[in-house]
Amino acid sequence: MTSSVTHRAAAAATDPARWSARLWAMLITLCIVLFLDGLDVSMIGVALPSIGAELDLSTATLQWLVSGYVLGYGGLLLLGGRTADLLGRRRVFLVALAVFAVASLAGGLVSSGPLLILTRFVKGLAAAFTAPTGLSIITTNFPEGPARNRALSIYTVFGAGGYSCGLLFGGLMTGIGWRWTFLLPVPVALAALAAAWVLVPKDRPAEEGGHDLLGALFSTSAMLLLVYTVVTAPEVGWATARTLGSFVAVAVLFAAFVAVERRVRHPLVRLGILRKRTLVRASLAVIALAGSYFSWQFIVTLYLQDALGWSPLTLALALLPVGLMVTLSAVFSDRLVDRVGTAPVIAVTLTVMTIGYLLFLRIDTAPSYLTVLLPAVLLIGIGWIGFPAINIQATAGIDDDEQGLAAGVLQTSMQVGAAIVLAVTTALIASGAHDDSPAAVLAAYRPGLEFAAAVTAVGAVISLAALVSLRKKDEPAG
Repeated sequence: MTSSVTHRAAAAATDPARWSARLWAMLITLCIVLFLDGLDVSMIGVALPSIGAELDLSTATLQWLVSGYVLGYGGLLLLGGRTADLLGRRRVFLVALAVFAVASLAGGLVSSGPLLILTRFVKGLAAAFTAPTGLSIITTNFPEGPARNRALSIYTVFGAGGYSCGLLFGGLMTGIGWRWTFLLPVPVALAALAAAWVLVPKDRPAEEGGHDLLGALFSTSAMLLLVYTVVTAPEVGWATARTLGSFVAVAVLFAAFVAVERRVRHPLVRLGILRKRTLVRASLAVIALAGSYFSWQFIVTLYLQDALGWSPLTLALALLPVGLMVTLSAVFSDRLVDRVGTAPVIAVTLTVMTIGYLLFLRIDTAPSYLTVLLPAVLLIGIGWIGFPAINIQATAGIDDDEQGLAAGVLQTSMQVGAAIVLAVTTALIASGAHDDSPAAVLAAYRPGLEFAAAVTAVGAVISLAALVSLRKKDEPAG
């Protein structure tokens, strides 16, 4: 009798069809919050021209509406993930989500450029805690294997889908008024907060592990300064004393952080986790995936809107197939990982994405959507099908008390890596066209498009090499 009951319980835990309604509701709530994170990042990009016109903000100031979010998000992700492990995932998630809602409301009400940037920084800070915490809530409530793979596939699809849908929502909301791009997330965040209060199970903070305040200070300072330096380098110059001095300061802060972590009894980051090869491979893959896509989309948005005169809504609809493919992948991505492993999925999707970028290089001043843009967009969308596999690979084999840390490492790699790639892309196109003709603008942007393709190609080569190595060792492709 006991054996039968245990078997049924185990089956219910691993079979998605037998998950309880409460477990499904918790997962969907966490997915909605991650969707809001992605939505918020992309919606603001469409609204920038309207914000600048109404508040009389310069291009440099407008850039900080994007960079301010990245600064808070990328700079504090590592701290956010570990804080969830130490203080309790439910508590950290609820507080961070409440801050996100308040900052969204404030952003829709203020009429000052600096205050608007401040709200963006605070929202990024809040997302730095909700994103890794939400991921670690999933990985500690779903057992490793098919159940966790399915849950992570659904979760990460919502994140990527939020970014893609943000373009469409941004176009629609900006037509009503740019403030709605800030206000739209407020009721959704509040509803998710109420649901999470009920659905996310209470958990105990780590029984062991003090608060490594000195390590937190050094790591957060280093990440904040790194993101700030990379974001501002294209404007002030990569070879200026200010930029070089900032990079030296970042190196010193990281060195101090490593020294502290080696000596403190309960480190913020157990350095041994960075020797986990699956986590390292996943981090490199997500840099290639996100860094190349964000840079490519940045250039495409500028070129199609400013040079060719496309409306924000037309642009959003043109890129919508990426979001649709990501959404559809939720149906099969977990089963694909269960069957072949994460390594083959990541290697193949990054390779196909590279081909998509190369095809896009055929673009001219009068591109055909059906023969030039759509094939490239579809292949680039396939790259995002590997996103769930990257998250599964990063958290596989990690102890429950370090799931938040592993999630923080992966998402820090994604945000900071994407910021670095975008900064290099911006530098490549900064000395661009000397006139506003579409041909001149395209010629100026082409090096950035080629760089995006090269970044993904490097990620694909690394993933393929890892796959070959695994096959030679006859190890599971995970």
